[in-house]
Amino acid sequence: MISFLKKHTIAYVFMLPAVVFLILLLLVPIINVFIKSFYESNLLIVGDDLFIGLQNFINVMQDPLFWTNVKNSIVYTFGSVGGEYVVGLGTAILLNQNIKGRAFFRGAMIIPWVVPIVVAGMTWRWMLNPDYGIINVLLMNIGILDQSINWLGSETTAMFSVIWVNVWRSFPFYTISFLAVLQTINKNELEAAEIDGANMFQKFWNITFPKLKGISIILIVLHLIWTFNNFDFIWILTEGGPLNATETLAIATYKEAFMKYHYGTASAISVLMVVILIGMMALYFWLQNKQEAKGDN
Repeated sequence: MISFLKKHTIAYVFMLPAVVFLILLLLVPIINVFIKSFYESNLLIVGDDLFIGLQNFINVMQDPLFWTNVKNSIVYTFGSVGGEYVVGLGTAILLNQNIKGRAFFRGAMIIPWVVPIVVAGMTWRWMLNPDYGIINVLLMNIGILDQSINWLGSETTAMFSVIWVNVWRSFPFYTISFLAVLQTINKNELEAAEIDGANMFQKFWNITFPKLKGISIILIVLHLIWTFNNFDFIWILTEGGPLNATETLAIATYKEAFMKYHYGTASAISVLMVVILIGMMALYFWLQNKQEAKGDN
């Protein structure tokens, strides 16, 4: 053990600043949030925290708005991840074909991912505006709509609109990942299957899709975490409105901490978010393992 440490001393020395930085940036704030969740803490009153045990959690879970926020978070997360997966897979398959201008389309596809979130969010707010937004103008000109819709200002369309914008923003990440895997598939396998009489769907389901399973798991898990904690896009587009129709747990945490200054309550919501996220991940992996067990049998 001592010889191992001596041999890798230089490596550990160079790693130390990064480890210290990560501890100060991530671990210390996380621990502080867990501690503060047991206190009545107000950001306007420094040093006057009162230990109240689980009362913050009880107050939060007794609030009907909390469960609305939970529902909104789940709908937003699964709607976004599902949409991103379908659109990303579809565009990857199209861009893997030998089509004219493929290089151009591959380059253009990445634009939503590289555009700054604030710029993209403000642009979509303008495009979805009920008075002068280009989306309503286009849909009315082609006869789909008879009158303009307040996409972000109506309870019935706000969540759909926010999910759509998030899908538009994130699907290139899926496309690039899927396309990288599709490029590695042996063409001879597809040709052999075609000779054996397999149609396009059968080739995709039996040859292509199984090879995408590994990257699919990674993408879905990462984006479940990222989307569940997403704050910026919803805040820019709707700020959680109208009438809390798009208010997720991340938005509620921000409002409690920086608008109402209830830091203890915000910390409790954050801890509950972690618990819900762990439960979602556990359920996903359980279903995944169950599916694999059926496949092995």
